[in-house]
Amino acid sequence: MTAPGEPPPGTGDSLADRQSALVAALVAGGPLPPGFAPGPVAAARRALLRKRAGDVARHWPLLAAGLGAGWPAAFAGWADGRPTNGSLRDGWDLARELRAAATLPPLGAEELALREAAARYDGLTPPRPRRLPAAARAGGAVAVQLAGRVRLLRPAQR
Repeated sequence: MTAPGEPPPGTGDSLADRQSALVAALVAGGPLPPGFAPGPVAAARRALLRKRAGDVARHWPLLAAGLGAGWPAAFAGWADGRPTNGSLRDGWDLARELRAAATLPPLGAEELALREAAARYDGLTPPRPRRLPAAARAGGAVAVQLAGRVRLLRPAQR
């Protein structure tokens, strides 16, 4: 006998499956699961993107400041349909994508150069601190890391 609201056994549509489908629709661009109204799900999705943008801005304040009023839209456009990898990594991935598109603002370029001089990040695994001296460039900014200290040698052109 099944509980009220539970599908019959063997249908492959358990509560966990339905919850997983809803989470995918909210944060990973998955299709809207049956039984949900599109309007409220879309509103919740936008709210989650705004919250996520705020979290990333706390980890990447110069990138967010460099984009100014365009930050929420830029982040939402990039993040919509992508599951999160955490705020630090999401900001790093966004900054790299903006650099590749030549739209990274100078403040974001400086922040990216400092981060890349301080840590290794391959886009797949969490960043790891560098042990050896390193230099990084982004948008004209140059940063170096030596003996655990990171310095910006040349700021990005404004």
